[in-house]
Amino acid sequence: MDGHQIRGGLFGLSRGIWFCLLLVLLTTIGAVGGPRIYATAVVGSGFMAQTLCEGVFISGREPQSLFAEEMAGKGYELLVFFQAEIDREKKQVSASAFGIGGQTAIFREGLGCTLLDGRSESDLDAQAAGLFPASAPAHSDASWPEGDRVELGALPEGIDGQALNRAIDGIFAEPDPSHLRRTRALVVVHRSRIVAERYAPGFTAAMPLIGWSVGKGLTNALIGLRVKDGRLALSDTGLMPEWRGKNDPRRAITLDQLMRMTSGLAFDESYGDTDSDVVRMLFAEGDKAAFAADKPLLFPPGTHFAYSSGTTTILAGILRQTFAEETDYLAYPRLRLFDPLGMRSAVLEPDASGTFAASSFFFATARDFARLGLLFLHDGVWQGTRILPEGWVAYSLTPTAISPEAEYGAHMWLKLPESAGGGEPPMPGDAYYMLGHDEQIVAVVPSRDLVIVRIGLTREGGDWDTARELAPIVAAFPAEGP
Repeated sequence: MDGHQIRGGLFGLSRGIWFCLLLVLLTTIGAVGGPRIYATAVVGSGFMAQTLCEGVFISGREPQSLFAEEMAGKGYELLVFFQAEIDREKKQVSASAFGIGGQTAIFREGLGCTLLDGRSESDLDAQAAGLFPASAPAHSDASWPEGDRVELGALPEGIDGQALNRAIDGIFAEPDPSHLRRTRALVVVHRSRIVAERYAPGFTAAMPLIGWSVGKGLTNALIGLRVKDGRLALSDTGLMPEWRGKNDPRRAITLDQLMRMTSGLAFDESYGDTDSDVVRMLFAEGDKAAFAADKPLLFPPGTHFAYSSGTTTILAGILRQTFAEETDYLAYPRLRLFDPLGMRSAVLEPDASGTFAASSFFFATARDFARLGLLFLHDGVWQGTRILPEGWVAYSLTPTAISPEAEYGAHMWLKLPESAGGGEPPMPGDAYYMLGHDEQIVAVVPSRDLVIVRIGLTREGGDWDTARELAPIVAAFPAEGP
């Protein structure tokens, strides 16, 4: 579709009809709503441009499927007023609401898609020039995870194969068409080998998909690496330029409090409001870390738990400050984590300022998400080499006492919500999780030597309960050890 204009949800209706509808909408709301309309147009354009750019140039999907799934359904109705233009030659996508609030996302190899905001396309192209080798490392024929070969044969002794297959069938089933699950990928790793995997039609083992807040688990690892390097300490304060004023109470926020979501900073994590902090940060701000860091304190640091994507983005900004050169920062995840783990598909996207949007814009194949989970399962050691600092995983899994039910550690979920009608989640007590928007899941279950990855598009109201769906898989595997 080089240079071809396409419209979100407008198939079968003319541009003129929708323009008239938009004109009626604008007239009805009136001048008072003008600023809010423009702000909504900017967010909608950013979402459409970013989503199409990622879907087409990272995942290799067709725009029609992205419009039909990612940009349709409850809460996405206003996208019918937006249009997008995909330029495959330049690898960029522009979107607007009939010219209002237009935004453009560009794709760069190794860095994914970035919305232009405050920096020119040529500037961002220069930033990425020579950052990564022109050719990707050759795929290894060694068995996964050392290499890329996966052979699904007879299951190891002690695994209930019939129960496992029933559980996987259930995860991909759609028992209620009005409440879709839309599982796209599932990988089950036992004793460091993939023993089961499945993909929905149109999705493959080689397709990178968005992990959303699984990126918070990745951020945990990147901060851990920088602690290991001696460039960060959990007791550090005065972490962002915005907080270094002599009388700024935010100066007291520690790295540990940010890791545990107890900074006390204001941040609205509501996804249903186009004017919420998280939506504006992701799709309308070119310097996301500065946007989040500029929020005021609502509570004294360390006294209140509040899950916040803004907090993770601040951590990405703090990480950046430990590097003298921007290129060293941008290359760090690949050089220190992705390449050593063989995560060749992994992409962590920066914003226009050059800071990683680490809370949300993390892409990988299901197999590479599983490699990240396996690193944590093995206490930060990979193939005999220590990657994360000694004791880092134990720190990450130490409950944050003021989180509800001590459900959160350090950028890691330790408990799942109660299953509807099932009381306590039927998952082993030692399980922990990287959880993302639309039910992205990397579950680590040490007592079963398991890593389970589920990637999908389960919107709010979809027929999904993580504990209910994953527990039958876990139950099919024997407990490890005494």
